[in-house]
Amino acid sequence: MNFYVTTAIAYVNAEPHLGYALELVQADVLARHRRLRGQPVRFLTGTDDNAQKNVTAARAAGIDVRDFVNANTERFQALREPLDLSYDDFIRTSADARHRVGVEKLWRASAERGDFYRKSYEGLYCAGCEAFVTEPICPEHGTVPELVREENWFFRLSRYADRILHALEHDIRIEPAARRNEVLSFVRSGLSDISVSRPAARSGGWGLPVPDDPSQVIYVWWDALANYVTALESGFDEWWRDAETVHVIGKGIVRFHAVYWPALLLSAGLPLPKTIFVHDYLTANGAKISKSSGVKVSPVDLIGHYGIDAVRWWLLREPARVGDTDFTVERLIDRSDTELANGIGNLFNRVRGLAGGSIPAGPPIDLASKVDKALADFDFRAATGAIVAAVDEANRLIETARPWELQGAERCSVLTRLGGACRTIAHELTPFLPTGAERVLLERGAFPRLATGKP
Repeated sequence: MNFYVTTAIAYVNAEPHLGYALELVQADVLARHRRLRGQPVRFLTGTDDNAQKNVTAARAAGIDVRDFVNANTERFQALREPLDLSYDDFIRTSADARHRVGVEKLWRASAERGDFYRKSYEGLYCAGCEAFVTEPICPEHGTVPELVREENWFFRLSRYADRILHALEHDIRIEPAARRNEVLSFVRSGLSDISVSRPAARSGGWGLPVPDDPSQVIYVWWDALANYVTALESGFDEWWRDAETVHVIGKGIVRFHAVYWPALLLSAGLPLPKTIFVHDYLTANGAKISKSSGVKVSPVDLIGHYGIDAVRWWLLREPARVGDTDFTVERLIDRSDTELANGIGNLFNRVRGLAGGSIPAGPPIDLASKVDKALADFDFRAATGAIVAAVDEANRLIETARPWELQGAERCSVLTRLGGACRTIAHELTPFLPTGAERVLLERGAFPRLATGKP
């Protein structure tokens, strides 16, 4: 079966931060791991260009909206090389012709089912969420929402409540389980119809027009969620209907992906997503790293200082599967020095030295099944932990067998076992550190000690 993995598409109201890099790297590992196992893979990411917050940011900067969006989109596209990403497609919702055509097709399919109606509405609107909220303080952003009075198109979400609940209970997998329980509780409490358009005048006409009603633009979340299928065009059956699909998203947008997105698909008569994996946030000194909060950690700057291996390793090794994780440079350095330089790098250098300059061939160790199991649970910490455990075991073998004191067949046997362990470790490391895994197998001093800057 084909494997289709996506990230949430990013707002481009500011430069990318480390929290979004986490999502990109997690999705990249899932894609590379499946390719390593011989499975056909499609990996999609992109940018959410049509958001109102992009318009607001452009106006604040005194820049034309399209120029502003184009410039910031380039920053997100430029993450490919420094983060060593392997995505197959990058979609831009404001500039990709297939997206507009696809969104209009989905809208008309829902309209034909009678799922839209127009009405006046008053409510509290959070610009950060790009959504109406019921709380006087937005729980996601901690800001006071704006009171908005509008006449918009509404979607009959309530019509699909029972079918969404059934799908969440039986068909759509949400990981971790705590996020699934949150969504189930929300749906069981009852679903109200939602606004799915905004007055075009509010955004200066920026966004995709509602078909047959140019006075309104399509609500950005309806527009953005559709990218997962509009990017597929003629490959819809191959990569959606008949594929294993995984959305990798942050915890702040679970409701959109696990409730509104399935409802949109049901309304359009399309198959539902299979799996939604939800990661928690990265923080810095306890504050969420995000564009809107102003708490920023640049992944590009980190990579420039400490290298791609150290940054990817921290993103995959440190964050908890459940719960926010605080980032510090000290933790990044410690992980890299302890597990990459002193662990993996030291093992390969020792084996290479004992074997006369190259890593000998040998039987593989039992590591692949452990990595497979961990990634099937979206547990990146457990997957990298299995690799670290294999490295530790190989180093213990060196200490106990003391091959430098052995000769003949006995020495050859130990070195063969060590060579097989090293080659397996390098192979399984590939999805996590694609360039580092190749380098550690072929060269000396693959991982520098960051605390000293010396190899």
